[in-house]
Amino acid sequence: MSKTVAIIGASADRNKYSNKAIRAYIAKGWTVYPVNPNLTEIEGIPCYKSVEDVPEPIDRISVYVPPQIGKTLLPSIAKKKHNELYINPGAEDEELMQKATQLGLNPIYACSIIAVGSHPSSFSEK
Repeated sequence: MSKTVAIIGASADRNKYSNKAIRAYIAKGWTVYPVNPNLTEIEGIPCYKSVEDVPEPIDRISVYVPPQIGKTLLPSIAKKKHNELYINPGAEDEELMQKATQLGLNPIYACSIIAVGSHPSSFSEK
């Protein structure tokens, strides 16, 4: 059984890190659940409106939204069963990290593309 990841803030723009993350996880054999309320599909995969819509279980949640949006999503993230929460560079600020910790989420501030064993530069916009 493959591992599962929800990519919050997933983008269809192949230049964006959230799109590169989708492709990196797919390349490593993960089941990927893109989350973006404005899209229905990314990279041929159904896109979910919210993390609460993603089927369980989720092994990892990876956040690619600005901190002000991320803070509003933390309660929904806390409701999901998951093992790891990655807050990617650009998605973090001190208040978000503190709120995540207060909710018992134990956020990891790191690039989840690198954590899965890939490098963002490996995924071109083509």
